[in-house]
Amino acid sequence: MNRYQEIAGRINYWMFLVIAVLLPFPQIPLRYACAIWFVTWLLEGRWLRRPLPLKEHKEAIPFLLFGLWFGYKLLSYFWAPDYVAWARQMERYILFGLLIPVGIWGVNDNYDWRQIGKFFITSCVIALPLYFILLVELHFHREWVPYFPGEDIWTPFDSWWTSVYNNISRYKHRLFLCSTELFGVAVALQLWKKKNQWLSAILVPIMLSSIIITSSRQAILTAAAMLVVGILNALPRVYRWRYGVAILLLGVVIGSGLLSLNPRMQTVDLSAIKDMRQLSYNHDIRLNIYGAAIQQPTDYIAYGLGAGQSQNYIAKMMDTLGFHSLAELKFHPHNQYLEELMEAGIGGLLLFLLAWLSVPLCTKGNRRRMAWLFITLYLFNMFTDCMFAKFDGIALWVFAMVLIYRIDPVDKVVSDPPTLA
Repeated sequence: MNRYQEIAGRINYWMFLVIAVLLPFPQIPLRYACAIWFVTWLLEGRWLRRPLPLKEHKEAIPFLLFGLWFGYKLLSYFWAPDYVAWARQMERYILFGLLIPVGIWGVNDNYDWRQIGKFFITSCVIALPLYFILLVELHFHREWVPYFPGEDIWTPFDSWWTSVYNNISRYKHRLFLCSTELFGVAVALQLWKKKNQWLSAILVPIMLSSIIITSSRQAILTAAAMLVVGILNALPRVYRWRYGVAILLLGVVIGSGLLSLNPRMQTVDLSAIKDMRQLSYNHDIRLNIYGAAIQQPTDYIAYGLGAGQSQNYIAKMMDTLGFHSLAELKFHPHNQYLEELMEAGIGGLLLFLLAWLSVPLCTKGNRRRMAWLFITLYLFNMFTDCMFAKFDGIALWVFAMVLIYRIDPVDKVVSDPPTLA
């Protein structure tokens, strides 16, 4: 039996390394890798062991809170009008429930977070030139079509940058690609030890280049926020409050400066935000989506519409307001907080936020530092897109949650061997 568990444990760890390698690439292989990884975890039989004392399960609290949030989504079946949409979302969200036992019983001792981290960041670096080659191919062999069927409201741009950030979504949505790369940077910096300085010094600039290539405004803001959090974490506790405001201002200056150089900022009309509820084809598409979603917040603020119902609701509102072409596309909210409010109500949104904040609060040392970087990455990116609308975002969440709890809580310092006097 022990031999069987050892083999299952090794396969389980190898599958986690496969997940680490596949994260920068399209989501379909990730689905199969995550499924096999969890099955091998079950076969290993750790869940058959007696639970540890409750006092040792503080780090399992985030898994339990995400599980409660997932459970509320399950219960919404009883009031969700579209059962097919409910089932599609719950099929995609199932890992939030499956990770509860993993959070309680943990993973086996084969999990070497440094090896996992090196596999992950190496794959991030390898992915970039492959995407670049594909984008060059698409740039010279593209066929432009109207974005909205039947209406001449989309004019193709001829610039190189626009071609890049539009075409990259055919393979990997730029938000998820940049999220993966930025978390890879955080992992690389965590590996910044004497033996690995050369690795981080070479790979970090390469991964940051993905933000420039994709021209993602949200990734630039997120990178600036993670820089601020990283500096604050690196400072001794006494200096965090003393210099915290200055460091926050530094992040704002860096983020604003980089955004001003971003070619996509030239198309932003900030004055349209105040008229968000007045839908217009001249507005940014996201503003139209947000405007349709908040037309009648009393429809969902109490207990939500139910899992997977936000797209249908937005389409219904757009159709009611006369924007039939937009309604046909059935946009998701493009804001994770707005989606949670629409689908789970104010209580579900608060539970969702509590689950996120519990990740760093239930850890310590290096684990807490990595957790703050990770939730900063997600909390910022969730403002402009639904990070769980695609499996990429869920797979990165699974990977990070497991990795954070495998990082050494305290840096190990090897002392000199004792000598004879």
